[in-house]
Amino acid sequence: MKELVIDLEAEKNEILKRYRALLRACKPTMQKGDKRLIRLAFDMALESHKDMRRKSGEPYIYHPIAVAQIAAEEIGLGTTSIVCALLHDVVEDTDVSLDDIEREFGKKVAKIIDGLTKISGVFDTNSSLQAENFRKMLLTLADDVRVILIKLADRLHNMRTMEFMPRDKQLKLSSETVYLYAPLAHRLGLYAIKSELEDLSMKYMESETYQFIKNKLNEKKAERERFIRDFIEPIKKTLQVQGLDAEVFGRPKSIHSIWNKMKNKSIPFEEVYDLFAIRIVLDSQPENEKSECWKAYSIVTDEYRPNPDRLRDWISSPKVNGYESLHTTVMGPRGQWVEVQIRTKRMNEIAEKGFAAHWKYKESSSDNGLDQWIHKVREMLRNPDSNALDFLDDFKMNLFSDEIFIFTPKGALLQLPLNATALDFAFEIHSDVGASCIGAKVNHKLVPLSYKLQNGDQVEIITSSKQTPKEDWLNFVVTAKAKAKIKSALKEEKRKIAEDGKEILERKLKSLKITYNSENIHKLSYYFKLGSTQDLFYNVAKGLIDMKDLKEYQISEKSVENKPQDKIENDQVQSLLRNIKTKDSDILLIGEDMQKIDYKLANCCNPIPGDDVFGFITINDGIKIHRTNCPNATKLMSNYGYRVVKARWTNQHELAFLTGLRITGIDDVGLINKLTTVISHDFKVNMRSITVDSDNGIFEGTIMVYVNDREHLDNLIKRLKTVKGITSVTRFDSAPAVEKAS
Repeated sequence: MKELVIDLEAEKNEILKRYRALLRACKPTMQKGDKRLIRLAFDMALESHKDMRRKSGEPYIYHPIAVAQIAAEEIGLGTTSIVCALLHDVVEDTDVSLDDIEREFGKKVAKIIDGLTKISGVFDTNSSLQAENFRKMLLTLADDVRVILIKLADRLHNMRTMEFMPRDKQLKLSSETVYLYAPLAHRLGLYAIKSELEDLSMKYMESETYQFIKNKLNEKKAERERFIRDFIEPIKKTLQVQGLDAEVFGRPKSIHSIWNKMKNKSIPFEEVYDLFAIRIVLDSQPENEKSECWKAYSIVTDEYRPNPDRLRDWISSPKVNGYESLHTTVMGPRGQWVEVQIRTKRMNEIAEKGFAAHWKYKESSSDNGLDQWIHKVREMLRNPDSNALDFLDDFKMNLFSDEIFIFTPKGALLQLPLNATALDFAFEIHSDVGASCIGAKVNHKLVPLSYKLQNGDQVEIITSSKQTPKEDWLNFVVTAKAKAKIKSALKEEKRKIAEDGKEILERKLKSLKITYNSENIHKLSYYFKLGSTQDLFYNVAKGLIDMKDLKEYQISEKSVENKPQDKIENDQVQSLLRNIKTKDSDILLIGEDMQKIDYKLANCCNPIPGDDVFGFITINDGIKIHRTNCPNATKLMSNYGYRVVKARWTNQHELAFLTGLRITGIDDVGLINKLTTVISHDFKVNMRSITVDSDNGIFEGTIMVYVNDREHLDNLIKRLKTVKGITSVTRFDSAPAVEKAS
């Protein structure tokens, strides 16, 4: 008993120590009376969470203090945000209500905390709870960006302390983080937080690869530091001689960005040269910033030869999130490319602290890209009938894309995402211009609506009053605004047609002596496998459902009582797990109690035994098994986390699984013969198909083979790599299909 008292005493001291550290972090932004407010919030959080503990066994209050610390130190937020960070979980997890918060801290704090509180209550599970919560948070973003910044701090601390969570929770949170929160941090200019979120997600989703790259980076650390020292020495000297006050240092690239490079270029770790970037941070007066950055650029390029294709000037035209910097890639002294980033202290703070620093410098900065972006989010949220998942997809698409700069006929500049089309540009000008657009002139040449714009194009839009938005427009527009407006217009058109269909259906049912009531309408929708009654009316109006079909329905209705459509509800997920029949030959254990359950392997990633996998409960197809690094996994887990179940292989062999191998090498006589000998004779592996392409001495092939498990596949890959002339053998996801949640 005594020990517990000592423990509690130690915890009490630790809580106070952490609280004092938080106050130190808040000091730079504190005004008179702020300390009292922070204390008040701390006391309320401490009292509300007093009996709660985290998965690690620590007192729960450690979490809100840490979130507030991140908000103050790493994002640079002020007192209101610190108060909200300390209280961000009280409404959701304790008896404190929003009214209590408003009474103590005012409307502003209550509104931010409401934005941070998850939606509760009854919910249509065909939509996605995560998507709805995210949308709710964004609604508050339109009024107050601090909601998202505190949410990012909350997510960062959860990711940093996730080792005590169950595996399926780790996967769900990591997916959500890499799918939504890292892109958001990127768009808000929080590059350090974005990189850390990506690395932490990868640590749990691709743990082997993460550890491999981490170990490799540590192995070469001393050698890399020596190279950086030699590289920056001459630059430092010249900067000093020229009278430029600058800090020059090497900064390692994040593990996630190195992995991306390895994946995108299909190269091993050894061939990734830019494992770090050199950064030059100048201490410049605002009026000299531009000229001094270019001066530093000429010093670097006098010393090392630049790659002319790799100059990025975000000083003349900053990114939408306020990022300003000059990037160039130069040839280093040992024949390898090195990225050099040149910026001032002000630009560096905006790059590190993003939004908060952007506001701090707003008076002196002419760029208001972030304001424009928030304005766009507001516009998207104004669309009242958009489905939360559609909204999420459109929104996410516009988070990570690079920008291009397009000019109007009068020379005004508009920023659009990469791959934007002439139609996107039209919608960017005005919704009505987009809706009535029939073509465009790019640099005075006539082009179709789907024409992809290039950086610096000058665009003139041609409209017609007879034009209306078309369904196929959705295939080539990329901006969220254009997508939302087109969908909205199509829905409106469909609604009008459905109105007519409703009247037609009423007349037809009358002649068949079927009562026109909501029960019969729902039965009809179910019979024709339509998602809603509106679809039913629309199909009737379009003549897709006629009298003959309705008579067939009448006959079937008399003979069989139709069952209502099944919907997967949260509690049904568990019963589905219990009820699916058991198969003796199964080699996969599913669910919390790890039982054998019937399942299907997903075509999008073709899992094989030994792969890290999870089960996903679909509405029509039972349980599907995906690899955790499947191209669709991130989206499924971040939108439908509640349908994810654990899955693990047992050691049962002698079953063959199809997987694909991509092989490249130098074309040689008899190379295919050597490959097939290794596969068929040495490994006794069956091949389903082989396609080979040879181009000027370079051999590329894809082979579909049947293997028993991951170890079997790894051994086959190792053996194939020893064949003379083969340069790489990699596994690939055989079907690029996009997996639907249903």
